[in-house]
Amino acid sequence: MPLRSCALTMALLWATTGFGQSAHADIANAQGQKIGTAQIRPSGSGVRIDVKVSQLPLGIHGIHIHNVGKCEGPAFASAGPHFNPASKKHGKDNPAGPHGGDLLMLKVNADGSGKASLLDPNATLGDGPNSLFHEGGTSLVIHADPDDYKTDPAGNSGARIACGVIEK
Repeated sequence: MPLRSCALTMALLWATTGFGQSAHADIANAQGQKIGTAQIRPSGSGVRIDVKVSQLPLGIHGIHIHNVGKCEGPAFASAGPHFNPASKKHGKDNPAGPHGGDLLMLKVNADGSGKASLLDPNATLGDGPNSLFHEGGTSLVIHADPDDYKTDPAGNSGARIACGVIEK
C-alpha cells in the first residue's frame, strides 16, 4: 500500500507542477513571418525559456511573457499586459516587483540572430495562478528596446516587435 500511495503522490506532483510537461512558441514579426522559436520547460519551481530568433534589429531587447495568448500584428497589443498573477510592479530592480512574466533581456547580433536561455521563477506549466496555461493563454513578446528592469508597466522597453503564443 505505501508504494501505491507514493506513486499517487508523485503523479499528483507531476500534474500540478508541470514537471514533465513542455511548451513552445513560434515567434513572428509584425508582418506575420516566423522568425524564431521558444522552448519552455520546467526548471526548479519555475520555467526555463530557450529562445532562438533571426531577422531582428541589432541590440538588446526586452522580452516578457504577456497575459493573453494572441499575437495579432503589427503592434501585438492583443497580447495584453505582462503576465502578473501576483499583481506586482514591473522589474527585478523595482522594490514592488517583479511581474510574473518579467525576464532578462535578449541580445541580437549584427546578423539579426539572437538566442537566450531565460529563467522565470514566477511561472509554471502546471496548474494554479502562475500557470502559463490559464484561461486565455499567454504569449512571449520581444520589444524594440532594452528593459530598464524597474519602470512600470514594461521597463521602457518600447514597441512590441515580435510575438509568439505559448502552446503545449
